[in-house]
Amino acid sequence: MEATGKEEISVEDEAVDKNIFKDCSKIAFYRRQKQQLSRRSMYQASLDSATTGKDSTKFQIINETTKVPLVAEVYGIEGNIFRLKINEETPLKPRYEVPDVLTSKPSTVRLISCAGDADSLVLADGKGDLKCHITANPFKIDLVSEEEVVMSINSLGQLYFEHLQIPLKQRATKENKEDTSVDTSQEDQEDLGLWEEKFGKFVDVKVNGPASIGLDFSLHGFEHLYGIPQHAESHQLKNTSDGDAYRLYNLDVYGYKIHDKMGIYGSVPYLLAHKPGRTLGIFWLNASETLVEINTEPAVKYTLTQMGPAAAKQKVRCRTDVHWMSESGIIDVFLLTGPTPSDVFGQYSYLTGTQAMPPLFSLGYHQCRWNYEDEQDVKAVDAGFDEHDIPYDVMWLDIEHTEGKRYFTWDKKRFPNPRRMQELLRSKNRKLVVISDPHIKIDPDYSVYVKAKEQGFFVRNHEGGDFEGVCWPGLSSYLDFTNPKVREWYSGLFTFSAYQGSTDILYIWNDMNEPSVFRGPELTMQKNAIHHGNWEHRELHNIYGFYQQMATAEGLIQRSKGKERPFVLTRSFFAGSQKYGAVWTGDNTAEWSYLKISIPMLLTLSITGISFCGADVGGFIGNPEAELLVRWYQAGAYQPFFRGHATMNTKRREPWLFGEENTQLIREAIRQRYALLPYWYSLFYRAHVAAQPVMRPLWIEFPEELDTFGVEDEYMLGSALLVHPVTEPKASTVDVFLPGSNEDSAMGEFYLDDGHSFQYLHQKQFLHRKFSFLSGVLINSCADKRGHYPSKCVVEQIFVLGLKKQPSSVTTRSSDKWTLHFLMEVRYTGIQREQGHPAASHQLGFLQTMVKMSLWLLHIVPKCPPCIWRSSH
Repeated sequence: MEATGKEEISVEDEAVDKNIFKDCSKIAFYRRQKQQLSRRSMYQASLDSATTGKDSTKFQIINETTKVPLVAEVYGIEGNIFRLKINEETPLKPRYEVPDVLTSKPSTVRLISCAGDADSLVLADGKGDLKCHITANPFKIDLVSEEEVVMSINSLGQLYFEHLQIPLKQRATKENKEDTSVDTSQEDQEDLGLWEEKFGKFVDVKVNGPASIGLDFSLHGFEHLYGIPQHAESHQLKNTSDGDAYRLYNLDVYGYKIHDKMGIYGSVPYLLAHKPGRTLGIFWLNASETLVEINTEPAVKYTLTQMGPAAAKQKVRCRTDVHWMSESGIIDVFLLTGPTPSDVFGQYSYLTGTQAMPPLFSLGYHQCRWNYEDEQDVKAVDAGFDEHDIPYDVMWLDIEHTEGKRYFTWDKKRFPNPRRMQELLRSKNRKLVVISDPHIKIDPDYSVYVKAKEQGFFVRNHEGGDFEGVCWPGLSSYLDFTNPKVREWYSGLFTFSAYQGSTDILYIWNDMNEPSVFRGPELTMQKNAIHHGNWEHRELHNIYGFYQQMATAEGLIQRSKGKERPFVLTRSFFAGSQKYGAVWTGDNTAEWSYLKISIPMLLTLSITGISFCGADVGGFIGNPEAELLVRWYQAGAYQPFFRGHATMNTKRREPWLFGEENTQLIREAIRQRYALLPYWYSLFYRAHVAAQPVMRPLWIEFPEELDTFGVEDEYMLGSALLVHPVTEPKASTVDVFLPGSNEDSAMGEFYLDDGHSFQYLHQKQFLHRKFSFLSGVLINSCADKRGHYPSKCVVEQIFVLGLKKQPSSVTTRSSDKWTLHFLMEVRYTGIQREQGHPAASHQLGFLQTMVKMSLWLLHIVPKCPPCIWRSSH
């Protein structure tokens, strides 16, 4: 790098011209694939070579032009999942296959060949409900459910696979080495970025030439697709035009543009398709830069297949085509066949894991700023919450709390006694979160740097030395979290003996872990940097932050000798990050449009496994007007991760600084959050054990109602609470869509444990109750008999909403040891609604409507000791 460690680093290094980021036209593998596919390169499956083993069916695929074979493997996986892998049959060297994301090796189901010849092969699972119809020429796979084709693979002929090649210098000494991928004539070299790819002042050298892959999927009858975060875009995926693909490439984009398909901080290469009666998922397991094109064809007549009973079926159906392209790796894709949204969530979590069960305090309100200046500032802000009677649970410290941005240290002038500061917070049952980024300041007197360098724990440059880049501390090296030994060492840094001044109320925030490299190509690491195993950075870029959060969470668990649940917030993430903690939407701006876009962004994260997600309340960048700040608090109180945050050089915005009227509104919003903590906690338990999203788009709860499929300005919390935030200025009314139908029954759950340890898991110390209401009878029963947890929590009140007349009597009975004690009150909703039409003109600053009868429609209010549900108030 040209920069030196003496240069002053500021926020301006992050707030850069957006032109330093690529669009599709500047991405060489995209240009190559679009150019080559216009020639309709064809692949043919050699089905007479097919072999069926214990785990998979394997066969060759031949490129008709190059005659170079690929090998395809089709797996049946437990739970109605299919897996397709395509790789070179004899690669020059191994190609990267993403490790550590799958929770374990998936249990396979032997596929049975129920028909086949040289032209076709039909594979079925044991039940026969799902079948793979493989066509030889041209190569295509149809996924058939109940004799109907629901998905086709390579029906558009977009299978693309660039084979690794001998380096150019070595090729010059060999004869008759045929190019096995694309034209490498000198005139095309630079434009197509075959061996070198230029962007600005940077040159990306590719030792083994181009190695990109691609494949298309046609979803029959589907026109509503969701997923592939992270983008500041609508919840429903849009059609893409040429040069406008969704990009999955983790980048530090300060003040990102909204309604844009560029990649930002995290990537989950997983999408869902939904229509009445069916939900499907596609999980593309690849950690390199990835582009996704989407095109929905209107309903027209076309032949679905020429195979079996479905032959000659002509239907008027829409079709959506999805084209995945990745820079490197192999094709490794999981087809999640549903058929319901819950089934797809379960199938994805079976592969990548469920949301970690958070400690209860982390569901409260978090107060953050870049930066709280010193211990006195922390003490004053903490006291301000008490003085203004506003509950909060967690104080946060950004990079300025360290000694010169050296993580695991404290600024001796600003924070001379961090233990005393933490004991002050502990006395009020509050916690502290501090930041720990992946870059390590190059400083021979900094012990973390010295120990990491001695053991070779940094990412290397392509010449073999430590990679050096500029970030907040100045010139830095970057820990190679892909190395298990580095992760083990890094986890050890969180022990109390290693992290001086830390206590057991201190938790961690991983930021800048895309990784962010100021003045690097697109503000990130060069793609030819070298990681553990001699893998280039291009192979695994999108999984780097995933590994840091993994190591951090493990460090906090080890710190407590495996007893306490960790809390780790990460900015960068990948599929499976839900196992390790929370995610937020990064550097948003204090504008109404960013408040509005936060809802679809969080819905998309939620349905792709990451339930613990949120957006910075008030907007990180800029100074929100009072009305915007109030509305953001009211919205954030009903989003899973609830944190106020602001960048440096902005005005202070603690909740009491905007006048008494606004303070009261913010206080009420935060208190509403705390009043619902039992519900939030129960929802997170369901996310943890059953992969059900906490924050849900309407189409999940009302999967047959077409009108819900495009709604993104309101959502469900669990199955009980409909939330419609106000996201426009000067609003006095909102129009709310009320889906569903009137019901005369209700179901709900209540979950309770100690709120902080793993005893709910290892010793089954939990209480899980189920409530049902039918024909005027409320039944409270045990939902999981494995759990045992002594609790003083009782049901104090039950509100039954919507009764047409007051009951004449109320009778209680107890059939087990958990006795109900309650008062009966009757309240009326007062909402006039017509089926399928919005209820308008509600004079509410923030509207929450209980739509489906459930635990919270009944509004059963537990009376628990304050320390169980509220850490501070």
